[in-house]
Amino acid sequence: MSGNQAQQTRPVAIVTGASGGIGEATARALDAVGYRVFGTYRRPPATRSPGIEYLTCDVTSGESVQAAVGEVLAKAGRIDLLVNNAGVGLVAGAEESSLEQAKSLFDVNLFGVVRMTNAVLPAMRRQRAGRIVNISSVMGLIPAPFMALYSASKHAVEGYSESLDHEIRGSGIRVVLVEPAYTRTTFEGNVYRPDQQLDVYESARTNAEGVLRDEMKTADTPELVASAVVKASTQANPHRRYAAGRTARQVSLLRRFVPESAFDKSLRKQMRLPA
Repeated sequence: MSGNQAQQTRPVAIVTGASGGIGEATARALDAVGYRVFGTYRRPPATRSPGIEYLTCDVTSGESVQAAVGEVLAKAGRIDLLVNNAGVGLVAGAEESSLEQAKSLFDVNLFGVVRMTNAVLPAMRRQRAGRIVNISSVMGLIPAPFMALYSASKHAVEGYSESLDHEIRGSGIRVVLVEPAYTRTTFEGNVYRPDQQLDVYESARTNAEGVLRDEMKTADTPELVASAVVKASTQANPHRRYAAGRTARQVSLLRRFVPESAFDKSLRKQMRLPA
């Protein structure tokens, strides 16, 4: 079989935000299990993983998204898998962010997912097959003091994904969620700062930033999350959610089975908030 024929028989995946962290690890992992992987980036990656075909794509721009998806279809003829990974964070009291900052966050974390999904659905529908994996977070399941808007964006991704899965399942397309906990990535470099810091939150916000730094020291690797993405991408009958790592599984179970008052108390203790 020629190289071109081999390329044509491989399933085709798009991974957004593939210039580092979870996206880069996911692109490599999917390449290793036989996908032809197109990795997108907004800023060019410092290094490029062998075997990955890189494309520029700004998920906040409909034109950029359509151009990237069009390029994949022109080169590969089909799209079997979309991994919506591109995202940004925000450590701030909810009141400390302007509406403009909140919109900017949602434009990436939620509407970027919607733009990418809408762009690939026509091709997947023609194929009568496809899988969309949305990278959520355990913060899409639980409260996240001083990351309220980030948490809200992930809660929105959860609701969107579950609902969309029911709408398009009849076309042979499934939507599934992967939920990491803290992950050792460049996330801290991708975090917005509040655009109107308020003195009343200074101490608690500083504590929240300290919790984030401490958690990152023992956080899961991007490769662990990537392995969950591979499972979510390849299982014939996928689960609705895949918790990525032990901490994520524990949080998911605690949220479901621990009494609300006990969960509330534990969360405030972890976040160094007064009882």
